Amino acid sequence: MKKYNITGMSCAACSSRIEKVVSALDNVESCSVSLLTNSMGVEGDVDADTVIEAVKKAGYGASLKENARGDRKKSSAKEYEEALEDRETPILKRRLILSVIILLPLMYVSMGGMMWGWPLPSFLADNHMSMGLYQLVLTTAVMVINQKFFISGFTALINKAPNMDTLVALGSSASYIYSLVQLFIMSEGLSQGNSELVMSAMHELYFESAAMILTLITMGKMLESRAKGKTTDALKSLMKLAPSTARIERNGIEEEVYIEEVEPGDIFIVKQGETIPVDGEVLDGEAAVNEASLTGESIPVDKLAGDKVSAATINTSGYLRCRAVRVGEDTTLSQIIQMVSDAAATKAPIAKVADRISGIFVPSVISIALITMFVWLILGKDFGFALARGISVLVISCPCALGLATPVAIMVGNGMGAKHGIMFKTAVSLEETGKADIVVLDKTGTITKGEPKVTDIIPVTDLDENDFIRLAVGAEYRSEHPLAFAIMENCKEKSIEVPEAKEWKGYAGNGIEAIVDGYRVAAGKLDFIKTKCTISDEVKAISQRLADEGKTPLYFSKDGELIGVIAVADVIKEESTEAISELKGMGMKVVMLTGDNRNTAEAIGKVAGVDKVIANVLPDGKEEVVRELMTRGKVIMVGDGINDAPALTRADIGIAIGAGTDVAIDAADIVLMKSRLSDVPAAIRLSRQVLKNIHENLFWAFFYNALGIPLAMGVFIGITGWELNPMFGAAAMSLSSFCVVTNALRLNLFNIYDKKRDKKQNKKINIALDDIKEENKMTTKTMEIKGMMCGHCEAHVKKALEAINGVSTAEVSHTEGTAVVSMDTDIDNEILKNAVTEEGYEVVSIK
Repeated sequence: MKKYNITGMSCAACSSRIEKVVSALDNVESCSVSLLTNSMGVEGDVDADTVIEAVKKAGYGASLKENARGDRKKSSAKEYEEALEDRETPILKRRLILSVIILLPLMYVSMGGMMWGWPLPSFLADNHMSMGLYQLVLTTAVMVINQKFFISGFTALINKAPNMDTLVALGSSASYIYSLVQLFIMSEGLSQGNSELVMSAMHELYFESAAMILTLITMGKMLESRAKGKTTDALKSLMKLAPSTARIERNGIEEEVYIEEVEPGDIFIVKQGETIPVDGEVLDGEAAVNEASLTGESIPVDKLAGDKVSAATINTSGYLRCRAVRVGEDTTLSQIIQMVSDAAATKAPIAKVADRISGIFVPSVISIALITMFVWLILGKDFGFALARGISVLVISCPCALGLATPVAIMVGNGMGAKHGIMFKTAVSLEETGKADIVVLDKTGTITKGEPKVTDIIPVTDLDENDFIRLAVGAEYRSEHPLAFAIMENCKEKSIEVPEAKEWKGYAGNGIEAIVDGYRVAAGKLDFIKTKCTISDEVKAISQRLADEGKTPLYFSKDGELIGVIAVADVIKEESTEAISELKGMGMKVVMLTGDNRNTAEAIGKVAGVDKVIANVLPDGKEEVVRELMTRGKVIMVGDGINDAPALTRADIGIAIGAGTDVAIDAADIVLMKSRLSDVPAAIRLSRQVLKNIHENLFWAFFYNALGIPLAMGVFIGITGWELNPMFGAAAMSLSSFCVVTNALRLNLFNIYDKKRDKKQNKKINIALDDIKEENKMTTKTMEIKGMMCGHCEAHVKKALEAINGVSTAEVSHTEGTAVVSMDTDIDNEILKNAVTEEGYEVVSIK
């Protein structure tokens, strides 16, 4: 996507016009213009100069953003900070101050002197022509100060794309020109000595209305600009985290350089209290690093040699010497900023309705104003009265409120998410997440920690538990198996000394054997340990219970005697059960997907509290399940691995755990930087609150115009006597957009982790999950077999394999020398191999 800076926009009609013009260009796939950030994103193979020229022809300015030209050296954080700098508010503030300084003496004379009898200088009190000229000069000064309304408004009108500035320019110009005509009539009356004509013309002067309209609209624009600036506060605070300098080590000498000068491969130093300048890898030293700026997690993380560090995180204690890996806009911080900015540049589906209305709103208002004038003239009212009604219609109408209703809420919501480590990639994902019916969770790494831990230690002799662990870890110390690492980690936590192992021997897929403290210790699976010692029925029952709980029991023997069982399992994350409970409290159906066997999966699912467990699922099977669930309702898929990417892409909304793979993060619509499942319900809450805020904004915008325009037309004059002065219409218009933006800012007060206000969706939809089966989601293994010569050989191998409990089918081919085995559950390779070997054939490999 190429990004452009846009200038000259004043309301939603402007952004709608630019989108229409650019979208009409050849090879443009999509175009999205943000009134909030004055930017445009264009997808498609189209030359930047062609786009810029098209925007200019429409009456606006455009320039390609710097990073869009491929300048990756410049820090993205600094670049976006410059782009979001509020340059508009100071200009509007100066215009407002000058306008008010001139307006006060104008209003004193026109309103105070004429209507309320306030004292006036003799040259004004005794000379009506002088009073008229006085008003003309001051009003002209206010119009010159606010000339931008006229330049923008009439340029847009000439280009057949009228906007809000057009309404303001037409309204104030009409007042000014009408008053100018009355001034000439007054001059004619004076020359004729016709005092009645002079006084009549004097009362028809609307100079103060023209000046007041411009001043009030400028005030509203300034308030709106300031409020809009606050909507990007969260994003700006992220940008300010980026340090401006880095301490680089070159030729053994430390020197401080600007952050833009740091190159990948440079060695940089970070001392206590300093901010890490770029993403890198620790070479030397150790420190506690506060990563709250990226993850929202305030507890410092210990960093040692080999660990990764990220830009904008703070070294709270210690010393680090690191190698720069990613710099400029490649750093994690810059990518987060880019993600939030990209989301702001996209449009939510709900915004398209407002955009369509905004596109025809201004021409419709101009037509209504003209019709209003003609109707009042036909009804016998004088031209001044009819003109006042027409001007009121022009200045009270506000397309800005419609145009800002959605983007301001999206921007604030994105900022809120970023502050808590929840990154929405698009406005669509922020809007749609809260509408989901089903949440699908990958088990490993999402619900569970993704690494095995020791859960049970069961000595079955009078051996002390620590002595049992000492023998166990001594035997397992040389093993590279993940389950062995879990036992070693448990030993380290208990500070148990690891004894030396001799004559260590490993049996792939079965177990190990070694001499520890003079004893021959064996460890492994049940089938393996049976060959070393006798297993009692009591121990078998314990083992079955552990297996039913989703744990993997490892058996240990010493000199031919069973000494105990250690159970290892991928344990559930601390917050997973609570997060799933919160999801169900919101009315979601929660499904757990896993490639694990059914016993393990059911055990984890029961503890976690999910509604449905689907086990034995291959990567493409996950995508199939998500596809099937999407027929029942909107689906969120949460995962972290490469194998989750197809399902993340398929789902209505894909959520990636931040600690997951780059592939999963790229495939997702939302990234959880803290890697906590509790952020999933938080993201849904935020989405629902943003959508609620958008509905409130749109209601206000539609309600305001639906009530304000008829009031300005004078519809209620005959019923209630309500008559709207154009100045009050301008005041209402100036405050309408401010109210919409202020309402969006209330989102900053919302607590996304507060579950007290959670409500279930009021939707009657068939999302019963009991009928979802695991067919076509079986585990398959391909065996390469030597020795098969004919169809009889195939039959022998097929029969042997299908006799194994858990094998569904076996497709055997003697010509290919293979057997493709489909299983309901994961079966150990040794069991498959033994079944084929016993028939007299050689198994070369199993994949």
